[in-house]
Amino acid sequence: IWGNMANIKIDEEKAIKIQRFLKSILAIEGLSLTDLAKLITENCNRSEIPQTISQKLKRGTIKYIEMQEIADLLGYNIEWVKRK
Repeated sequence: IWGNMANIKIDEEKAIKIQRFLKSILAIEGLSLTDLAKLITENCNRSEIPQTISQKLKRGTIKYIEMQEIADLLGYNIEWVKRK
């Protein structure tokens, strides 16, 4: 079941929130999607281009593991906090 969850498309509203969130983090860090793609290519043993990242964000198909990878590259932690 978990293997299939990585490829489930999320609704458009959530995709927009994730896209805006990542772009705001990149802006805070003074980076572009091109810079991020270069970081991924240089550090993650795979080639990445900005257009692919952008498309995944727009479609809501970016994988959680990819977001963890991005967070790590930018020096962030992803934290799960129980809602009250």
